[in-house]
Amino acid sequence: MPYRSFKVALGEFKTLLPYLSRYRMSYIWGFGCLITVDAAQVLIPQFMRRAVDLIASGRFTWQEIGILCAGMVGVMALIALGRFLWRYFIHGSSRRIEMEIREKLFEHLLILSYDFYQKHKIGDLMARATHDLNAVRMSIGLGLVALVDGTIMAASILVIIFIQDAKTAAFAVLPLPFITAIILLFGGALGNRFKKAQETYAAMSDAVQETFAGIRVVKSFVREGWFIKKFADTNDDYREANMALVKLYGAFFPLIVFLSGLTTVIVLLVGGIRVVEGFMSPGDLLALFRYLQMLIWPLMGAGFTVNMIQRGAVSLKRVNEILETVPSITSSLTSPNRPIEQADAIVIRDLSFAYPEGSEVLKGLSLTIKQGSWVGILGRTGSGKSTLIKAITRMIDPPPGTVLVKGMDVRDWDLEELRGCFGVTPQDSYLFSDSIRNNIFYRVEQDEASLGREQGESADNLLKQALALAALDTDLKGFAQGADTLIGERGLTLSGGQKQRTAIARALMGEPEFLILDDALSAVDGETEKRILTGLLAKRAGKTTIIVSHRVSTLRNADYLLVLDQGRIAEAGTPLELTARGGLYARMAALQQLDQRETSGIALKGAPLLTGSTVQEGGGV
Repeated sequence: MPYRSFKVALGEFKTLLPYLSRYRMSYIWGFGCLITVDAAQVLIPQFMRRAVDLIASGRFTWQEIGILCAGMVGVMALIALGRFLWRYFIHGSSRRIEMEIREKLFEHLLILSYDFYQKHKIGDLMARATHDLNAVRMSIGLGLVALVDGTIMAASILVIIFIQDAKTAAFAVLPLPFITAIILLFGGALGNRFKKAQETYAAMSDAVQETFAGIRVVKSFVREGWFIKKFADTNDDYREANMALVKLYGAFFPLIVFLSGLTTVIVLLVGGIRVVEGFMSPGDLLALFRYLQMLIWPLMGAGFTVNMIQRGAVSLKRVNEILETVPSITSSLTSPNRPIEQADAIVIRDLSFAYPEGSEVLKGLSLTIKQGSWVGILGRTGSGKSTLIKAITRMIDPPPGTVLVKGMDVRDWDLEELRGCFGVTPQDSYLFSDSIRNNIFYRVEQDEASLGREQGESADNLLKQALALAALDTDLKGFAQGADTLIGERGLTLSGGQKQRTAIARALMGEPEFLILDDALSAVDGETEKRILTGLLAKRAGKTTIIVSHRVSTLRNADYLLVLDQGRIAEAGTPLELTARGGLYARMAALQQLDQRETSGIALKGAPLLTGSTVQEGGGV
């Protein structure tokens, strides 16, 4: 590995210094035990040398041999204890550091903004949190052990063999420069190939995660064969990347072993002559052989250390890329203003927004939503409905001064406080692989018991109310365990309507000040939809509710309607006013009524006359 590459690799480990400092005493004790083991190991050949020389001299007693054997047993016992202790201290610390980094990575991923997940695939993030962190742990565990152990052992053995017989030792170490050259040559290539292997592993993980997350679609379209081929391709790429690494790695160590073996041949030739000439004793030659065998591990360890450092550096860089990512949306550091008590609930002022590398989705929107009003937002697919909701809840960052909630710019709010005001049911109605009860209680920060105490009711009563409002109470009778029924990943065991209603119940938990239903009734039948909307009208009197839909029937009870078209407000008013104008709303209503007549043979009634607020300047209520 070239010096520059090695220096860059070590630079990545600077981020681990706080963790290593925190566990420095464990590492100090561990390396102390490791050095003790190394010192004990280099004593073993000396016992062997003394025993052989005694036997070769023919003048020995069994007591002397027994003492030497007992000494060797004692030293080996010390080695065994020392190995246990350094593993406990060093490997234990590396495991704890891995755990802490993984927790930090998970926490950081949760605070990153919505746009981050549009750029990164889940499979790749999972690979960084598992496969890459495992490589980091190996580098600060076994990698450091190999570095320290190899350095001390090599230095100790070289000093001892040169003291014992410098001439023989000089010939024995001739292959060492070639081993150093191989380590430098192979090190950089190992790092590059390991990086490729990590990237292909991430791609394979992403393919697996995506396939099983969309298993319904896969089976519905009978595309199992296509996904099997897709996985096989990514699996082959991973195999090929690892084979390229293994081939290089496989050539690396045999070369080192071969060159290390040459030292044995040299010692046999040179050392044998020295023994015959009387410059060395048979015990000295045996000890020298033993030391050279022990020297193979430090030489192997040097290559092992290079490999571990390269792998750890590559993986740590991938992890640091995430940890160094700054959320694009954060709470205001200085929030001098507080929400104005008598302010309008939501005010939009000339809001325009475009996603990166895309055209404008919202174009000059202005409107005012009064506190306690019931507002509907209607529009064709792609008209900007969901983007408007994301701007209000600051899932995307609107321009300064364009979106105000309770009289304060959303950019000045604390994010947790702002989003805590909203109960949102998004389009995808995402559910976790847990019970229905727990999915509903995900909405609130507190546990069930404390939530019940705050609102003066038991958690079960609050759950029953939310289930009834979402018209999910009758469905639970068909489940063996009721609200405690476990559902599959993403609510796999529930129907589309049941998933949406579970998400609505979750949004209602905690009685949020603002309720937003983003196309949350699209999979619900007309009768159930009517029950939900009627219950919400009664329950949320005086609280602001925003319903986004492309179905006119869903919005028939709204106080006020906005019709979006290509990012602009095409129409605004009460359902009756918009029907009378004969514009986009009236045409959409007529088309949906016609479509329902053709499919069911039953004509829809016209939108009922509702008492709504008068239209203010700028599209307000």
